[in-house]
Amino acid sequence: MSIDAIRENYDYPPFTKAGTHADPIEQFRLWFHEAWSSNDRQPNAMTLATCSKAGVPSARTVLLKSFDPHGFVFFTNYQSDKANDLEDNPIASLVFYWSGLSRTVRITGTVSRTTPQQTDAYFASRPRDSQLGAWASAQSSVVNGRETLHQRFAELKKAYQGRDIPTPPYWGGYRVHPTAIEFWQGQSSRLHDRLRYTQSDGGSWTLERLAP
Repeated sequence: MSIDAIRENYDYPPFTKAGTHADPIEQFRLWFHEAWSSNDRQPNAMTLATCSKAGVPSARTVLLKSFDPHGFVFFTNYQSDKANDLEDNPIASLVFYWSGLSRTVRITGTVSRTTPQQTDAYFASRPRDSQLGAWASAQSSVVNGRETLHQRFAELKKAYQGRDIPTPPYWGGYRVHPTAIEFWQGQSSRLHDRLRYTQSDGGSWTLERLAP
């Protein structure tokens, strides 16, 4: 079968301005919980797009860990490639794709680090092996093989046996403060629904329909 012959027939109720919440964060909450309830394996998986100081774009999948009116939070190694991009150019885009519902949410905004207290609270909630993994992996650096990682992990596991594992000093969170959020719903005849919220300087949101 040829790739260009792959087709998806969309048959979903229209997504209208009248049917949306005035607050895009609450609209996202509704869609997120519907994705979660639809047995999507990882509804919190999102593509994070960044751009370096030189203008080179990069994208990868990360996991959303919380969201509220102040933004969308994920955690990473502050020495990773994505972190280097964000320190040089603190603007990012997020994309959620829930294939079972034929929905996409795109978020664009400025980025800031979470507070040390927020980072420590989340790190303490992680499974112990995930905590050790954050110490064992110098994210984005070149390694000789998996054996190197396993050896470092084993050393750390022994060193921290019977003790709490602290947050690595090079590890923490980022919050994407949205300035635009677009909701996409697949529709028949490729006349998809696209509704975009844009934030004004005063903080209010404007809702517009975009051509598909």
